[in-house]
Amino acid sequence: MKRIATLALVAGLSLAAAAASAEDQAPQSLAIGAAAPMTDVKMLNVDGKSLTLADVKGARGTLVVFTCNHCPWAQAWTGRIVELGNMYAKKGIGVVAINPNDPNAYGEDSYDAMQARAKDKGMQFPYVVDATSDLARAFGASRTPEAFLFDAKGKLVYHGAIDDNAKEPEKVTARWLHDALEATVAGKAVAVKESKSMGCGIKFRAKVAAATSSS
Repeated sequence: MKRIATLALVAGLSLAAAAASAEDQAPQSLAIGAAAPMTDVKMLNVDGKSLTLADVKGARGTLVVFTCNHCPWAQAWTGRIVELGNMYAKKGIGVVAINPNDPNAYGEDSYDAMQARAKDKGMQFPYVVDATSDLARAFGASRTPEAFLFDAKGKLVYHGAIDDNAKEPEKVTARWLHDALEATVAGKAVAVKESKSMGCGIKFRAKVAAATSSS
């Protein structure tokens, strides 16, 4: 009986730990109209310099895309993300791609691989490391890729997918991010403010417990 109770206790702890982990992995999404969080956190860019979200803020708005290298969904949309980012960076939109993944889970998401990807794809905007995954948690991001577009006043006006067909760009019928960017640049309201993010689950880095000192 003692052994059974011990096994039940272990199972109970495992289930509790799993539940806590699941809760951690599914943060609450940033609400439409909200401001970007943690805008002063420095992140390492692929050019070797550190910058913050405040540094990349554009006069007409700011586009934040959580993405990575290894995910097939991110790979499928990378060309369109780069095209949109390069285009709208010239139209007053601050653009930044952020990799929140733990490279220990996938080596393809390492900093060196990010530098190679940015060069290969012709990114003309920052591609930075979310070194703790805390920025992704603060945004409520859960997928790669996942887009967050803020207007000139710093309010979230679009959150979700790039468009409605990752694998077959020629069959896209809804260009949600493009249309949101067009409206934002023009100072108009975004028609579709949210869409379902499709992609790989973010491989969050483990949370680091705050250091405590005994008195």
